[in-house]
Amino acid sequence: MLRRRMGYADPTSGRDLLGNRSLCFIFICAFGLVTLLQQILYGKNYIKSAQQFSRLKGDETGNWTGPVNFLDDGSLKPARNGKKRYLDSYDGSYDYNSTACKELRQEIMDVKVLTMVKTSELFERWRNLQVCKWQQNMVETNNFKTSLSRCCNAPSFLFTTKRNTPAGTKLRYEVDTSGILTSSCMTSCTTTYAMYPTSYPKDMPYSKSQFKKCAVVGNGGIIKNSKCGKDIDSADFVFRCNIPPINDKYSADVGAKTDLVTINPSIITERFQKLEKWRRPFYEVLQNYENSSVVLPAFYNTRNTDVSFRVKYMLDDFDSQRGVFFFHPQYLLNVQRFWTVQGVRAKRLSSGLMLVTAAMELCEEVHLYGFWAFPMNPSGIFITHHYYDNVKPRPGFHAMPHEIFNFMHMHTRGILNVHSGPCT
Repeated sequence: MLRRRMGYADPTSGRDLLGNRSLCFIFICAFGLVTLLQQILYGKNYIKSAQQFSRLKGDETGNWTGPVNFLDDGSLKPARNGKKRYLDSYDGSYDYNSTACKELRQEIMDVKVLTMVKTSELFERWRNLQVCKWQQNMVETNNFKTSLSRCCNAPSFLFTTKRNTPAGTKLRYEVDTSGILTSSCMTSCTTTYAMYPTSYPKDMPYSKSQFKKCAVVGNGGIIKNSKCGKDIDSADFVFRCNIPPINDKYSADVGAKTDLVTINPSIITERFQKLEKWRRPFYEVLQNYENSSVVLPAFYNTRNTDVSFRVKYMLDDFDSQRGVFFFHPQYLLNVQRFWTVQGVRAKRLSSGLMLVTAAMELCEEVHLYGFWAFPMNPSGIFITHHYYDNVKPRPGFHAMPHEIFNFMHMHTRGILNVHSGPCT
């Protein structure tokens, strides 16, 4: 009887085909697959953000991603029932040193590199920070200025002068490192290829922290309809990039005052035929900037040199007293190295970043307007690339998002003030 029972034993017994263990294993695999798809579709922060949000209790904020409410003591807590994820109903500003603002600033500082978060999440954190009054942090500002002074020293080397490049100095180009310009031609050449105008300044026209409040005005579309013109014009010194339009059509947003404006030689080449024929149209464009000085990267490469010097010769022909300066190539190389360490790795820094870097040494307090590198403003509304057109830059030439990301951090640390919304 025992043999018979053993002979007819169920061969599948004990294998649990599609039983509890198998179904549990299938469920775990399915969950893992869904999780993987979420990581791919929604970014690496999907699970991380959910975990952090689930740990929030009371006024702890950690790395919250939900909307926020303010407690009576000024601290933050995530909104439990709100649908909007940013602060759009708060009327007023919180003090820089309030608990709420310290936590909001930390939210920005927690993002160490731009690729850590989705752009929408970065925008959300930046929007929330706008309820806080900006205040300059003198310790952070002075530390940053000391670092710039050691590496770059704009008060002495921003422009090429007879003092920092005396006769006999071999001036190496910024990009065409094989090209060398001997500065003996800069002061005493009598040949037709006199490379350096004799009226060039003997020394730098600006000194360390000479100006109290400076405005550096970028050309980003984010400044459109901002009504920041009066704020900009109230600054002690105003920097602008690449001779942008500042006529009545735009002045309410961008102002009109200009003390120093950059000119990219490519503008002269494309719009004014290298000044080889008619020069008056270019001269009349510069008249929009009253008595502001102009600066050009004459020693970026050999192609820029002739075109840049023609600007000086042209203004001399019109008996203009406008100052014309040329960036010192070694200064620009040092600035490039400085920002590379900060994570801005590009073929070339933007003109705006060069001016901001210089302003940090020449001014006590620096305010930025029109600096943005994204197709949408912080509220998610699409904007044009420039406030006057939508022409995009050459791909891969600048690292604009990384530049703006650094400005956000500097704003958060109280080093400079980035204005990304309407001026009131």
